[in-house]
Amino acid sequence: MTKRNKANTPRTRPTRGGHLLGPPREAKAAPATVASSPAASVDPTTLALPAECVVAGASTLKQSLVGRLDEPRPITLDITALQRIDTAGLQVLTAFILERASHDRVVQWRGSAPALTSAAHLLGLTSLLRLPA
Repeated sequence: MTKRNKANTPRTRPTRGGHLLGPPREAKAAPATVASSPAASVDPTTLALPAECVVAGASTLKQSLVGRLDEPRPITLDITALQRIDTAGLQVLTAFILERASHDRVVQWRGSAPALTSAAHLLGLTSLLRLPA
């Protein structure tokens, strides 16, 4: 009997639906859209974030924010309802804030969201997001 050389044997990984993190989860309910918030339609400088800012709603969030990039007045992000955020949501928010900052435009926060604060802290994004202390 001969021993196999483990260093030269390629390791195979089981495929999980073609995605490293496994197959996408079934949606329990449609994510709340940013456009449906009352603040979004009343004041173009205020955007109320939905309860969930996750990958499923990232493109909707991005579209809502892109429309406010060139606004010369400060943009207020109301995070009062935010209960869950993932890295996709954080990425969209960070890109928006950095883009506005590069043109000397202000983004303000309204309310508090422990989910946002803890996720930003965990990923080292607190200063980039300019979250209040």
